[in-house]
Amino acid sequence: MEFEVWAPGAERVALLCDGATHALRRADGRAGWWTVEADAADGTRYGFSLDDGPVLPDPRSRRQPDGPDGLSAVVDHDRYAWRAPWAGRGVRDAVLYELHVGTYTPDGTLDSAAGRLGHLAELGITHVELMPLCPFPGRHGWGYEGVSLWAVHEPYGGPDALKRFVDAAHAHGIGVVLDVVHNHLGPSGNHLPAFGPYFTETHQTPWGAAVNLDAPGSDEVRAYLIGSALAWLRDYRLDGLRLDAVHALRDTRARHFLEELSAAVDELSDELGRPLSLIAESDQGDPRVITPRAQGGLGLHAQWNDDFHHALHTTLTGEAHGYYEDFARAPFAALAKTLTGGFFHDGTYSTFRGRRHGRPVDRARTPAYRFLGYTQTHDQIGNRAQGDRLSATLSPGLLACAAALTLTGPFTPMLFMGEEWGASTPWQFFTDHTDPELAEAVRRGRRREFASHGWAEGDIPDPQDPATRDRSCLDWAEPLTDPHARVLAWYRQLIALRRTRGDLRDPDLAALRVAYDEQERWFAVRRGDLRIAVNIGKEAADVPLGGRGARVLAAWEPVTAPGADGLLRLPAESCAVLATP
Repeated sequence: MEFEVWAPGAERVALLCDGATHALRRADGRAGWWTVEADAADGTRYGFSLDDGPVLPDPRSRRQPDGPDGLSAVVDHDRYAWRAPWAGRGVRDAVLYELHVGTYTPDGTLDSAAGRLGHLAELGITHVELMPLCPFPGRHGWGYEGVSLWAVHEPYGGPDALKRFVDAAHAHGIGVVLDVVHNHLGPSGNHLPAFGPYFTETHQTPWGAAVNLDAPGSDEVRAYLIGSALAWLRDYRLDGLRLDAVHALRDTRARHFLEELSAAVDELSDELGRPLSLIAESDQGDPRVITPRAQGGLGLHAQWNDDFHHALHTTLTGEAHGYYEDFARAPFAALAKTLTGGFFHDGTYSTFRGRRHGRPVDRARTPAYRFLGYTQTHDQIGNRAQGDRLSATLSPGLLACAAALTLTGPFTPMLFMGEEWGASTPWQFFTDHTDPELAEAVRRGRRREFASHGWAEGDIPDPQDPATRDRSCLDWAEPLTDPHARVLAWYRQLIALRRTRGDLRDPDLAALRVAYDEQERWFAVRRGDLRIAVNIGKEAADVPLGGRGARVLAAWEPVTAPGADGLLRLPAESCAVLATP
């Protein structure tokens, strides 16, 4: 087979393959590329040596059996026999479920996670969004310090395990989206700088030098990232990618990297004959991220909407620190603005940033399903000092209210694993760094970060302690007992309503109407013939819904349909969905 590698600064490149050494030659017409033919098959170990230096893994390695620092292994993707026929599934009308393989089950593998897919199918999930799978040091971690952007973390099961997971998901009718990290690589096991200018000091990011998207050599770096993205979608039959923190992709070129990536993915979608989706995480508040390229946008298909999360979180909890401050001044008004306008910060002043932030959404041409709405995510739980979920402080009734606003709202809903039953387990920040100095630096940094917010050092879980990861694993006995079983039944009911009631999937933001009372703490949404009412308060509330002859479709606590006065008597910390004739 042919082995090739981009190493523009090298004078000599050698391939160590199955114990034999082969000298590579410069590739004709491809500046910086080296190539050689050598006998190899699936599983063959190999690596590259530059200028007689140490043997390093392939930057495009499809497998790292011994971790990021070990030799690479050949993967023959044609050896896997796919079983489930699959026509694909786009993000419109979707319900996503964010899943971390390492804590979804105690075993922490793709195969064990696949064994729980029946639960998600029964819940009504359409897509699983897997947190990053690229190799990282040790066994357990969040995955955002991965390296080898074409490979699957071996402790999760490696490449074949991911294929088995995707196959099983598709057999259940569930699409699979993978979270990928293009804005940085982990500090340990990252050998790319030895091969070429994959990073540049031209820009700085929270992780150091930026990935090189616009400096000399960036053509090949962009091709590397795009090639990785297409490989995930093609070789593993994935249905989409979630792009981590795209605001950290520093790119001053006329054609932004994201535009180039979205064009390549759309082209692959046409080639494969099935929909492929790109979902951005962006802190820019810029609708151009999800505006089609033909309309001057970057062409991504959807993006996370933290503004909706922040508004809903402050409404439920009253928290007002950090980036919650602006939302907490009038949380019901903030929630109303995000539900009807997409963003809260749309050019308004952000106290957290100390400047104006965001851009208005053109509701006439931006369908609501391009925004993902959520009550909880790995970030919003795990980046808290103790990784506490909403279930740690909110009653089941308030969890039900949060679910009602998210699952009947205009945005594409996404759940974080375990949310559907009000899991009592935390989801904490954990690492398994094999470098003692890096491990200690992470431990100290975590404690220092939260000490500035008044937390005692002993109250911050040690990321390197295996117990921190173990505490974060879901307890699968919980869904069988109350109050968890009741919360789970409510989620199933709401997702079923979303699937069967077209008004709940209407993408027109301008058609949605809201009413609320900050003092009485109730909030109501009108979506076509449906009315959604929530009472966050500790006392019963009369919610003016109007519409004679309304009937109750779902209610957390028993309620009577409004009478002639149009008032719904809603118990404290409760919610209901009604239909009008």
